[in-house]
Amino acid sequence: MEFPQRFHIFAAPITNAGIPMRKFLLYLIALTIVLSSCSKSEKTYKIAVSQCSEDIWRHKLNQELVMGTYFYDDVELSFASADDSDEKQIEQINQFVNEGIDLLIVAPNQVSTVSPAIDNAFDKGIPVIVFDRKTNSEKYTAFIGADNYEMGSLMGEYIATQLGGKGRVLEIMGLKGSSPAIDRHNGFVKALAAYPGIELVASLQGDWTEESAVKAIKDYQGDLTHIDYVFGQNDRMAVGASKTLASKTTKYCGIDGLPGKGNGIECVRDSVLEVSYIYPTHGDQVLQLAMNILEGKPYEKDNPLMASLVTKDNAKVLLLQNEELVRQSNNINLLHRQADNYLQQLNSQRLITMLLAIVIFVITVSGMIIVSNMHRRHRLERQAFSMVVNVPVEDEPAEVAPAPEQPQITTVTPEEQAHIEAGSDARFLEKLRGLVQEQMGESSLSVETLAEQMGVSRVQLYRKVKTLTGRTPVDIIRLSRLNRSKVLLETTDKNVSEVAYEVGFTAPSYFTKCFKDEFGISPSDL
Repeated sequence: MEFPQRFHIFAAPITNAGIPMRKFLLYLIALTIVLSSCSKSEKTYKIAVSQCSEDIWRHKLNQELVMGTYFYDDVELSFASADDSDEKQIEQINQFVNEGIDLLIVAPNQVSTVSPAIDNAFDKGIPVIVFDRKTNSEKYTAFIGADNYEMGSLMGEYIATQLGGKGRVLEIMGLKGSSPAIDRHNGFVKALAAYPGIELVASLQGDWTEESAVKAIKDYQGDLTHIDYVFGQNDRMAVGASKTLASKTTKYCGIDGLPGKGNGIECVRDSVLEVSYIYPTHGDQVLQLAMNILEGKPYEKDNPLMASLVTKDNAKVLLLQNEELVRQSNNINLLHRQADNYLQQLNSQRLITMLLAIVIFVITVSGMIIVSNMHRRHRLERQAFSMVVNVPVEDEPAEVAPAPEQPQITTVTPEEQAHIEAGSDARFLEKLRGLVQEQMGESSLSVETLAEQMGVSRVQLYRKVKTLTGRTPVDIIRLSRLNRSKVLLETTDKNVSEVAYEVGFTAPSYFTKCFKDEFGISPSDL
């Protein structure tokens, strides 16, 4: 099966920190051109599909999954078929996990054997959608599929009703150990138990293929004469039984109800099978469920798919409907391929010229905004500190000049002494501000550290800061951190945890508490 190629570009967040502005601008221009000429977004979700086998039902499902991606620009699908091998499916799932997928869609080959590999993916934080078949583990994110027990039960009720409660019935089961085979058998047996006049002659073991039904019947040593109904757990095994028993009076029932040549619906129309039961694929719904999980949208853990009986009365209509769906599907695939080709051919000189003009304009405006934000952030940080120490600090404070040397003066007036002390206090606070602003990102910053850097003892620092500002040095460190965090939350796109660590808090939860105590709101509200 051929699927359309998908092209994706991955880009890490870019800043101009540590990059010369000229190089940064050139890099930004090139990056913008690339991103503008791509039809895909930066984030690409990698979804792996692990099929237990390869057959017409799963081929249809895979096609529907691919068509489901047409509604998204950020999905990349990878398919693998285990060919009914537990070991192969385990190996494939482990390989998907090692490749770093974002979500796993899996139809387990058997109930128990593949569970450890699925559990491993789930334990590593990869969402898991189990579809069609179940495991014996609860380690999955969601299940989507039809109710196999109900299907088996309805088939048992249908056959018992048609026989009037008396007759001989043969069952051919699917792959041993697989959940559909177990559930369909249990539902079938439970329904027949209500009719004592119906004899379940045997439940032969197949593996979902037509050949397995032929072999199971030929190998059976019991009496298979006068069989009224054969229930094949899928259409292919029911058809295999019809070719082997070759009885004109025996009637055959299956499950899958697939359209297309030689499949269940056509077999019902042509009276090869009396009835079938549509086992829906709905790959589009499977993909929608996957995207809801990946994008954090609401979803249900259990997602039953509706099924319905196929009889000779509705088989022809169902086939006509399918022909129309196939035609529309082919048209959509054609349009999608044409759109992909068109997008790949957009690399023309006219487009490049237009993009360059847009990029230059964006860079110019962005540069102005960046410079403006830098000045604003600097101003807000200085104002925030002045609020902490209760001393006005100008946007660009001039250095306080030392008092001129006047050796001829032996006495100083009280006014002159106050002026000298004010200048000394201003220099002291400016130096303190600089040290706090430079080191607040270090969680180890302490009063002892500041005292040593200021050239005074811890007690002297405490007394002088308390006298000048009315606050303790510990208060100034904490409030300076909180004020800078407020500026960062208002002027950058950093999240609460990033800001908490940047301003020196060791725990985002404690930072949130302090922030709310100081400002009356949660940092996440900014």
